[in-house]
Amino acid sequence: MRPDIRRAFAWMTVFYIAMAYLESAVVVYLRALYYPEGFDFPLVPMRGSLVATEVWREAATLLMLLAPAALITRSRIERFAWFCFGFGVWDIFYYVWLKVLLDWPSSLASRDLLFLIPVPWVGPVWAPCIISVGLILLALVILHGRTRSASYRIPAWSWIALVSGAALMIVSFTLDPLLRAEELHAASSMRSLGEAGAIALMNGREYIPAHFPWPWFVAGLILALMGLLFAARRAGVENSETLPDATSFEGRV
Repeated sequence: MRPDIRRAFAWMTVFYIAMAYLESAVVVYLRALYYPEGFDFPLVPMRGSLVATEVWREAATLLMLLAPAALITRSRIERFAWFCFGFGVWDIFYYVWLKVLLDWPSSLASRDLLFLIPVPWVGPVWAPCIISVGLILLALVILHGRTRSASYRIPAWSWIALVSGAALMIVSFTLDPLLRAEELHAASSMRSLGEAGAIALMNGREYIPAHFPWPWFVAGLILALMGLLFAARRAGVENSETLPDATSFEGRV
């Protein structure tokens, strides 16, 4: 791997770990105010304006994850890879810092409110951690392939499997909250189902997650792993075919 790529990995990792600490610190403050006895469902009431602030904070977080990727390269596939890498590192260390600061989660099976865009996402901690590991692996495959061959692209079948798998895993997180939000949306004057659902779940209406629909998650995970394996295989094939050119290129540099 080129020295500039190694430096980028080092600094990006440090940045996303620090960003995870910042994110977890916000949660520490919120839980000190709203969950002094410890976080659990049902969620305590929050004003709609505060829920909206949380939604926009999460949107800002996504932009912060994307910005370093946009600065480091002009290639869209490499930006995607760096975003995946950053998201994976950030999400894993978010839970690491919460464990350090709050001794939470008590186990990987602990339920968490994962996200609020476009509707609330709810699931056990182990599920987003598995996805984060997969995102890091996908990023490494792409960046390795692009380092060895500038022509490397993720094959179409990989994209289909990855996107389909991601969709199924998102369904596993949002199915129960979405059904509950849809039930309450009819009585709401708000235009946004996502915002209405978030407020409904965070205003003390006794929402307790049902059994996590793990078959949806497992099906999505299998598809995503297939896409990852296809992408890795393509990287290996292209690397072996272009190895002499890559070696001569490194010599010129």
